[in-house]
Amino acid sequence: MKKLIVANLLAVLILTSCAINKSQSWFKKQNISQGLMPIPAPETNKDEFAKQYTANKAVWDKAFEWMKSQDLNALAVGKYPIDGDNAYASITEIIDKPLEDTKWESHKKYIDLQYIISGAEKIGISPTVAGEVINPYTDAKDVMNYKIDDAKFVTATPKAFYLFFPADAHRPNIKVNEEKVKKLVIKIHVAE
Repeated sequence: MKKLIVANLLAVLILTSCAINKSQSWFKKQNISQGLMPIPAPETNKDEFAKQYTANKAVWDKAFEWMKSQDLNALAVGKYPIDGDNAYASITEIIDKPLEDTKWESHKKYIDLQYIISGAEKIGISPTVAGEVINPYTDAKDVMNYKIDDAKFVTATPKAFYLFFPADAHRPNIKVNEEKVKKLVIKIHVAE
């Protein structure tokens, strides 16, 4: 029985490692990844990332080039243009909120690239189809909110960036500790 449990655990670890490597290996083959310290989080939908990147390569390249060219630790809180309405960045520095004060959200017009510059933040991740819409989509804010009961939660740190596509509900800004979290969010226009 113990051998079966160990074998199953080993199989899960190998499959997880393969999924992580598949997502990161595709990205590492792109020229723009050279010199970019954070990597895509293992939870990134590699197929959607490749599709969106290929369909809108110039905008993605500008966004990644902007990330590489900035001293993110030194940037002041505020908004930064990257490519007009196609891509722009926001820097925030806040003490995150308790889970109950955060909301599940998704976006239709923009993909979120979220990167923790300093500190740590918990983020919920779930497919939008797993949720019940509680606040319908508003075009002006490009947001829809959900009630989701079963989801994955990760602790985001400066090691990786997270990408949230229109089919990805996410619940950011969840407090890990009392430290301020400095965060970059790049909004990248969804390719049609």
